[in-house]
Amino acid sequence: MNKRIRILFTISNFNTAGSGKVVYDLVHGLDKSKFDVHIACGDDKGAFFKTVETLGVPIHIFETKTHYRPYYSLLFRVRRISKFYKTHNFDIVHSWQWSNDWTEALAARLIGIKWMYTKKAMGFNKHWKIKSFLANFIVTINDEMQQYFPNKNAQKLIPLGIDTTYYSPEHFSKTQSNSFRIITVANLVPVKGIEVLIHAIHRLDDLDITLDVLGDNTNDYGQELMQLCERLGLSRQVVFHGKQADVRPYIVQSDMYVIPTLDQGRKEGMPMALVEAMCMAIPILGSNITGINFVLKEFPELLFPPENAEALSEKIKHIKGLDLESRHQIGEKLRQYCIDHFSMEAFISAHEDLYTKLVKP
Repeated sequence: MNKRIRILFTISNFNTAGSGKVVYDLVHGLDKSKFDVHIACGDDKGAFFKTVETLGVPIHIFETKTHYRPYYSLLFRVRRISKFYKTHNFDIVHSWQWSNDWTEALAARLIGIKWMYTKKAMGFNKHWKIKSFLANFIVTINDEMQQYFPNKNAQKLIPLGIDTTYYSPEHFSKTQSNSFRIITVANLVPVKGIEVLIHAIHRLDDLDITLDVLGDNTNDYGQELMQLCERLGLSRQVVFHGKQADVRPYIVQSDMYVIPTLDQGRKEGMPMALVEAMCMAIPILGSNITGINFVLKEFPELLFPPENAEALSEKIKHIKGLDLESRHQIGEKLRQYCIDHFSMEAFISAHEDLYTKLVKP
């Protein structure tokens, strides 16, 4: 093919959307001699948006989805999106929207443009069915997602990729500490189950254990967690650092990362905060739910029953009791697993092949 394939990536924003860094890395890595890449997002908020701008690709502040109701005017509003697609002559629209909205898919199908999406979280309902029916292709990011589309041949498992050179402990030096530092990084919403981790630490009654929580704690859930720490007498052991643009300096100073997501709601698709911590070569503990157990499928000993603070506390106690060399070996095995299975090179190559086949006559 002589002309470059023109792709539009759609995403809600680069401020709260968890896949923003993944989209950034994908756009950055695609072969620009073969692909002409554009981005559309709902707003330009957040510090990371400035980083996205440095990619030098066209960024459209344009909402590519619309409300379903009122239905009598839906087609009129969808055609506005279709006009945007057609004006820029996109060959493929690849949606990274988190929701089950199907209006941007309908807008593409009305004018014959290929539309695909990456399924980023668990959960399925009638709107997901419509969205999936309209999709020319679906990318899944864990092996359990495929059960949602038993009759859809146009799908493929492509685990999210990570820049293992950027997420590496080699860039930092670890400060010696007498405490055993645990860290968790999350968009602080109730499904993340941070209270389970706090209760597990409380059960251990060990003043040598500290917890660093990274994530915006100004919302109701964040405030509830801080109040819980006060009630349990853990205010000195648990520190809330708020949202941090670069989590690496915090992870490298930690002895263990814990992701205690609950087995309810949207759960996890493929939690990149977990993969980032693995790349930083520290021991991990994660609740045994879809997404987390996909990432840690070769390390079942690092999983604990979701919502079980007692089981988690025992796992923490065990890893804390290991000598430094044993913990180091666990971390190195986790990092190597990321290099072998979640490399950015494989992630980008898989997408380049997929885009090429999707528009092939």
